[in-house]
Formats: sequence, structure tokens, C-alpha cells
Amino acid sequence: MPAASGSFVIPANEYRRERWRNQLGWTREIHRSGAGEDWDWRLSIAEIEQDADFSTFEGIDRELVLLSGNGLSLCFDDGVVELKPPHDRHRFAGERAVTGRLLDGPTHDFNLMWRRDRVEAELWHRPLVGPMVIFADPGHRWAVHLMAGHARFADDSGLPPMQQGDSAILGGSERLRHVIEGAGELLVMRLAPKSPLPDAASD
Repeated sequence: MPAASGSFVIPANEYRRERWRNQLGWTREIHRSGAGEDWDWRLSIAEIEQDADFSTFEGIDRELVLLSGNGLSLCFDDGVVELKPPHDRHRFAGERAVTGRLLDGPTHDFNLMWRRDRVEAELWHRPLVGPMVIFADPGHRWAVHLMAGHARFADDSGLPPMQQGDSAILGGSERLRHVIEGAGELLVMRLAPKSPLPDAASD
């Protein structure tokens, strides 16, 4: 359940498993910001068990991170990008046609997607050694995915501890400070509303 701040933890066993948009694979949705298909950003874990074309997403940028498995080739029309262990990643436009080809057996891949005209997104892979402090400005969100190990919130947020595979969504209408302690590896994401372009100066 969300804490009073609007921050909350999502246990891995609560992720929603569903088919890809093109029906060629499975994903476990962690969270989406927004209703229905008109979301601003979305977190999921793709379960890639065979070579398959990826779904296309107009107006969406995405970043894919290898979580487990022996690697994945992203085959674009103009070249190939290989995601190799331990945790290679690649950012690309959702409109691009791409086929995922397994290098040696199935993979699980973390998938961050965001609507490029509404959201600015950054993603980091970080070790968790000692405390990590996250400041969330009003209206901004941070997402944390615990890739390995264990973590707890050493603050007054009331959030429960996190186990491997869990995720947390942090932020709300006020500026918040979260302190994460533990041992392991994290994916940390910052998701901010995109600043509107300034109006053109009139003559």
C-alpha cells in the first residue's frame, strides 16, 4: 500500500503477467503511471524464451537492461546491439523495428518505457553498499528495482523492506527524502515531467 507520502513498494509476486502487445512473448508489468494505454511511463520485465520481434510503440522511448541469462541480440534494420552479462543495457526509440535473438537460452530483461513528449527519464545501475539517499522533487518520481540482495528504508516513510526482485516507486506532491540501506544491486530511475518548450518570441 502507498505510504502517506505517495511512495510505495511493489513485491515481485504482485507483478502482473501479460502477453506482449504483438502476442509473441510474455512480460511482467511492475507499474504504469497513467490509466489504460495512455500511460506516461511504464516498468516491466520481459520474459524472452525464443527469438521474436518486439512490439512497436509510437511516441515511446525505451531502455532495456539484461537482468538474467546469457545474453540477447537486438537486431535493428541498421545493425545489431548485443546485451551481454552481467547487465548490459540499450536505449532506443519504440517505433524502431527490432527482433530479439537469444545468444544462449532464455533471458529476463528490465524494460523502462516513457512517452517522450511528456517525460524525461534517466536510469542508473548502482551497487547498494551503505546508505543511498534519494531526493524527490514535487511532481517527480523515482523508481528503484532491487536486482539482488536486500534493502530497507532507513527513514520515517513507513515503507516495508525490499527483497530481491521487488520495486519501489518514490515521490509525490511534496519534496521527499528517502534513505535506502542494505547490500546488493539496484536499478535506479528518475522520471520527471518534460519542461514545455518556450514560446517563440513574437516580432
